[in-house]
Amino acid sequence: MPSGYNNGETTLMETVTFTINGRPVVVEKGTTILEAAKKSGVVIPTLCNHPDLPPSGTCGMCVISIVGREGTVRSCVTLAEEGMEVVTESLELITERKKNLESILGHHLLECDDCVFLQKCHLLELVREFQAKPSAKRREEDEILQSGAIVFDQTKCIGCGNCTLVCPTGYIEMREDGKMRLTDDKGKECINCAQCVIHCPVGAIEGVGEFEELEKLFEDGDKVMVAQFAPSIRTSIGEEFGYRPGEIVTDKLAAALRKVGFHHVYDTAFAADFTTIEEAGELLERLESGENLPAMTSCCPSWVRFVEFFYPEFLPNLATSRSPQIMLGGIIKKILPERIGRKPEDIVVVSIMPCVSKKYEVRRKEMKIDGLYPVDRVLTTRELARLLKKKGIDLGRIDPEPADDPMGEPSGAGVIYGSSGGVFESALRTAFFRATGENIPDDAVREIRGHDGIKRKELDINGKTVKLAVVSGLGNARKILEELKENPQAYDAVEVMTCPGGCVGGGGQPIPSSKETIWKRAQALYDIDRDKTMRRAHENAVVTNIYRDHLPDEETRKKILHTHYAKKRRKIVKKLIDSKQPYEL
Repeated sequence: MPSGYNNGETTLMETVTFTINGRPVVVEKGTTILEAAKKSGVVIPTLCNHPDLPPSGTCGMCVISIVGREGTVRSCVTLAEEGMEVVTESLELITERKKNLESILGHHLLECDDCVFLQKCHLLELVREFQAKPSAKRREEDEILQSGAIVFDQTKCIGCGNCTLVCPTGYIEMREDGKMRLTDDKGKECINCAQCVIHCPVGAIEGVGEFEELEKLFEDGDKVMVAQFAPSIRTSIGEEFGYRPGEIVTDKLAAALRKVGFHHVYDTAFAADFTTIEEAGELLERLESGENLPAMTSCCPSWVRFVEFFYPEFLPNLATSRSPQIMLGGIIKKILPERIGRKPEDIVVVSIMPCVSKKYEVRRKEMKIDGLYPVDRVLTTRELARLLKKKGIDLGRIDPEPADDPMGEPSGAGVIYGSSGGVFESALRTAFFRATGENIPDDAVREIRGHDGIKRKELDINGKTVKLAVVSGLGNARKILEELKENPQAYDAVEVMTCPGGCVGGGGQPIPSSKETIWKRAQALYDIDRDKTMRRAHENAVVTNIYRDHLPDEETRKKILHTHYAKKRRKIVKKLIDSKQPYEL
């Protein structure tokens, strides 16, 4: 038997040997037949299976035969056994798969022109492969519901249950007939993270669409159109155009946004340097005073919503610093009108974000500055890809161009905001320098990077031990908050990102998305940071100049760079006529 290693000690890995279509296969005991087939290069069709979720066997597309046994079994939930003889292709299997596929199609209303998959739909691939016939008609009991920025379409649901597995608040349940439903429990709420969107295999859940409205604004011709793009977009949007996950397309993205029609294109990572400076200041003040500890990040809107609804007792702990996209929107509407001789209301700021929840964030009344929202529209990564394709713009064929000065050059600290741990690492680089006059060694905070859902670290700052927790996923956040209720001194600072891996795994990112894909996106952000000459927010001279020239006093900084939060009630669920109905947030 082959050996493996665990904690430095040699262990034996128990294996099983069996055959797939007559070929011998050796896998670790406990491996499903579907997993074994993938590792062996054998394709077994599947629809509901997701690499990051436990298999349900719902779709029935992965049926296989085992010699000596009657009937078929579903390979995603059947473990490989010693001596088993597996058959993955036969007329019987093709017939059963087609039957199961047509049953799925009987529950899925096809609306391919308005789907989150942007024509890259595995269901359609299976329809073509098996020459199946779509036959669904809308049933009276199926509803289309909207909660905040998310639309839940029962007419398309096939009952796989993936959404219930990834929903961090228990908001999504299953009806008795196998369709998803929204819970009646008033103690549960949708926080718009959209993990259900990227784990639904058939596009039955989606974020509200805005790029149709955006096209009307371009046609208006009287508005100054400004785009900003989030740190994580530069290593993810390329996937929609044939690039590998993690390939960096920053300058191609900027060029594409200009071709769409934007007059100015800025980098949200630049504004992350402002957020870093403000949050570092808040952290040091709280450590000095001992008040409102642990200090908690607030740049993830789903996390903020989670605290507002489920844990309002921790609201004083949230940083008042606005998120980078909101800060940049406020700065743009303060600086740009003065430079081009236009009014702030003539400026339309559009954020390209990895996150559906950002659509909700920009419509929060607490974000308004002098009666105007800093950001007017939010497009997800997927929505921008769809808009580019509609206009015939291919990232692979476009000449790169940098984002506009002076708000287009971020520090490395601003770029890593897209990954779990990046916000704290950025803040600590500045906070440590302010407290000690020295740069923090990279090795001192390297442990807060990576895949783990909870990362803990103790750091010495001027003789004071600062206890940190970096959290990815709200299930893990709940554990930390419950720990703090028992022991309020457990941590001095807590970073929370709702989505696995941080914004790189956001609900608005390209589909399919898996842990492997997410990590490649994150690693590329750290590569950008590593290669930067300017790696700390406080070293960004343009940021310093904007503080001096446009944010000269505490009152102005507070108005543009800070906000407040309050306990929230459950959102009203709206019933829509169809999935193309205009949405209002």
